[in-house]
Amino acid sequence: MTHGTQDAFRDGFLEDGTGLAAHRGTILAVDDEPDILIALEDLFEDEYRVLTSPKPAEALEILRAEPDIAVVISDQRMPGMTGDALLAEARTFHDAQAILLTGYADITAVIGALNRGGIIGYVTKPWDAGLLRGTVRTAFERHSLGRELATERALLRGLLDHAEEAISFKDAQGRFVRLNARKAALLGRSVADSLGRREADLAPVAAESAAADLAAVRSGEVGNTLVSEGPAGAERWTQVVRVPIRDAAGAVAHLATIERDVTEQKSLEARLRQSDKMQALGTLAGGIAHDFNNLLTAILGSLELAVPKVEGQPRVQRLIENARGAAERGASLTKRLLSFSRTHDLHARATDVNTLIAGMSDLFGRSLGGLVTVRTDLAPDLPPAQVDPDQLELAVLNLCINARDAMPDGGTIVVATDRLVIADDPDLAPGTYLRVSVTDEGSGIPPEILKRVCEPFFTTKAVGQGTGLGLAMVFGLAQQSKGRFSIESAVGRGTRVELALPCAEGAAQAETAEEADAPLASRPARVLVVDDDPEVRHVTASFIRRFGYRETEAASGTAALALLERETFDLVVADLAMPGMSGVDLANLVRARWPDLPLLILTGHAEAIEIPEDLPVLAKPFQSAELARRVSALLD
Repeated sequence: MTHGTQDAFRDGFLEDGTGLAAHRGTILAVDDEPDILIALEDLFEDEYRVLTSPKPAEALEILRAEPDIAVVISDQRMPGMTGDALLAEARTFHDAQAILLTGYADITAVIGALNRGGIIGYVTKPWDAGLLRGTVRTAFERHSLGRELATERALLRGLLDHAEEAISFKDAQGRFVRLNARKAALLGRSVADSLGRREADLAPVAAESAAADLAAVRSGEVGNTLVSEGPAGAERWTQVVRVPIRDAAGAVAHLATIERDVTEQKSLEARLRQSDKMQALGTLAGGIAHDFNNLLTAILGSLELAVPKVEGQPRVQRLIENARGAAERGASLTKRLLSFSRTHDLHARATDVNTLIAGMSDLFGRSLGGLVTVRTDLAPDLPPAQVDPDQLELAVLNLCINARDAMPDGGTIVVATDRLVIADDPDLAPGTYLRVSVTDEGSGIPPEILKRVCEPFFTTKAVGQGTGLGLAMVFGLAQQSKGRFSIESAVGRGTRVELALPCAEGAAQAETAEEADAPLASRPARVLVVDDDPEVRHVTASFIRRFGYRETEAASGTAALALLERETFDLVVADLAMPGMSGVDLANLVRARWPDLPLLILTGHAEAIEIPEDLPVLAKPFQSAELARRVSALLD
């Protein structure tokens, strides 16, 4: 290596990414005659960074140290190694373009090197400067294009190998020209086996998919489709983007397809839509329950007030009792409707599960229809379970409804209870649990669906026939109660769902207070009854009068405040949800102006408005005796 070349070599290494070496191509000249090397350096130093070497072995070392060399110009006849041999060895580890400088006597070697692809051209000595410059420039551009192509291939290969999507490129006839391993795996083949073949030849292709490919090629427009496969309720959703690729003439020559699994995204979208729907439905249910409870309060109260007026008329009394029984069943249904709309935590307490299930017989008959029969198998002498009784009742009803739906032609549902000793469950404390099971003899659940049945909003029922919340609610009840949920099913043989509930330490609490006579007024008192519903207000005021108190009615919070300004009262009984001023708003004003005046809130939907914990509340519809007890306690 000449001294000048060493300086250029050193300077090239020292320059940074913004310097000359970063922008000018590098060429290597190899010749055993120093004068020729100087001439080549003078010829190209204005356009390129020029490295020179008089020895082939040294030139190979320079190539190993300089990966960015774009062109090698080599003499053919050199001591120790000919030019074609040098360039052939260089090609094994370097991508530089090779040009031979040779005399006419070496034309046979040159032709051999050309045929072997070892060089891209040659220039005879003495050379024509313009011809040599043009040949080097062509070689340099070819090297640059090769580098760009290699970069694009590396980027494409990296994208194909590491993308989560299944990516493929097809020609206009649908044959694979590139695809990644994920796409090949979907076809059940290797990448090599798939190349050059149509997708329909490798795996079943839906007619819609093949038609979409053809339409994208014909139209030349990017397409985006969403397809599903698999059984209903356990579909796999795939988003397919089709990108037509045009050739230099503008015709569509290839089609790129990008397939992305969007099953989880679809599930989340469905859950969000269902969540919004259920929130709206819950709000609607609460509003309906509030209005319905007002109606029931008026109906039950009026019937109770009518009973003393028909003494001695047994037929009329029987009709009143029938009406009262129907209204009480309506109150029970409204209670369940409110339970659906609530979002409060569970209120677990000692519950006699056998008594609860035995008391659901009428509910089973009304809710399940006549095609199925519910049989109970309740083990005697069971301890009480620590569970929210309202939620357990709703859970058992949901399980029975699911069992009924699995038996469209009818059948028997068995609701059973017994003891269960759990000792080896890592998620449960060892001990004795109370087991509630619901078994049907229906169609059963396929394994691929069974593993998803507890997901919120997952349902295999038709639109409008299921919310996907039934089993999710039962599973949540088991988890919050520190118990266990399990389900077993066999297609064609039926399903068995089990709830393991922890046993309570104390005795079961009574669900309702024992009936008692309404306490009469122990002292004279004036009660202000505030309600915007005239029928409910009249019934409440009539009860108050029957208890022995003097009552005054007000149709709104504003009217009540006006009365309080003019007259003295011992108690205010107010509805919660009233237009303009709610019962809570009225209570706050009363407590600020008359702090010693007690107040009782009546409501058909306690969750409609946030109620302070220290404000007494009585839920509608109420028994007159319960109203009397609350009024007497507040006055005392």
